[in-house]
Amino acid sequence: MKEEIKTIPARNMKEEDIARLPRWVQKNLDSAVLIGSSYKTIQLGDGRKYSLDNEINDLDSAEWIKNLCSVINTRYSTKGEDSFAHEIRKVHPTPKPPQLMRDLIKFFTKENDIVFDYFMGVGGSLLGAALCNRRGAGIDLNAKYVESYKKAATKLNLPVFPCLVGDSNEILDNNSKVCSLLNDEKASLILIDPPYANMMSKPKTGADIAVYGNVATPFTDFDSDLGNCSYHEFLIMLKNIVSKSIKYLKSKGYLIIFCKDMQPKKKEPHLLHSDIVNALNEIPSLYFRGLKIWADQTVKLFPYGYPFDFVANQIHQYILIFRKY
Repeated sequence: MKEEIKTIPARNMKEEDIARLPRWVQKNLDSAVLIGSSYKTIQLGDGRKYSLDNEINDLDSAEWIKNLCSVINTRYSTKGEDSFAHEIRKVHPTPKPPQLMRDLIKFFTKENDIVFDYFMGVGGSLLGAALCNRRGAGIDLNAKYVESYKKAATKLNLPVFPCLVGDSNEILDNNSKVCSLLNDEKASLILIDPPYANMMSKPKTGADIAVYGNVATPFTDFDSDLGNCSYHEFLIMLKNIVSKSIKYLKSKGYLIIFCKDMQPKKKEPHLLHSDIVNALNEIPSLYFRGLKIWADQTVKLFPYGYPFDFVANQIHQYILIFRKY
């Protein structure tokens, strides 16, 4: 005969332990039981499971597995209600979809945790934080972008999180200012999408000219903008800024960086994602944990290189994941 699996009603847990459970578990606690040899797993009546050892997020075990896929394919709308105020956010040349940021944030944080973005642009990360009941804080050089974020949040009936306009490289040196921005707490997640060196500040070439015109689209005209730096300068400055920010991140908190490789040129591979990993891995308390690839299926394809050579349409970006220990 099979040995009967012993369970304990989850309602028997201490009140302080129940208070730390995700809301979806608390709401279904009457049908939940503790299972496993050490009773560290809660199983709900509908079969969903949550580990009491989960200090990272509020997801059940099935959602956790789903989020381990290394490729994210999306086709987000840029019109109507499903665009999350894209008509406001498109003042930025490369706004990140709040839905994408929300889904990332849900894996790397718990409800009410703080998400810090010191390259916030028009606030895709802050909007994403609000969409999943997290708090946000941001910094950006461009006052127009910060104002656009506030307008988008207001239109979407989402909280407007505290933001600062200025150079994050300088602001991160001001401990009192950053602590005030973060409400004297530490962030559970730093989620940034920095300019990818001078990729956007170069004049367009080839097939891009027909769509964008033969003009550069820099984020700002400031010399301190990473988007106006050379490739080598960018890596040095990014490492310096990230190093300054780590003290505002919780122990075992995560830092996530979006980046995109440049096209190779002669013998220069321009594998920016790899160079960023190597640079940031030199920061003593920061460890690279892996990456995801975001494939944006809305990107228009051009006949680059036709009919002479292979030139890829880069519809993907890298999502580099680091953890503080």
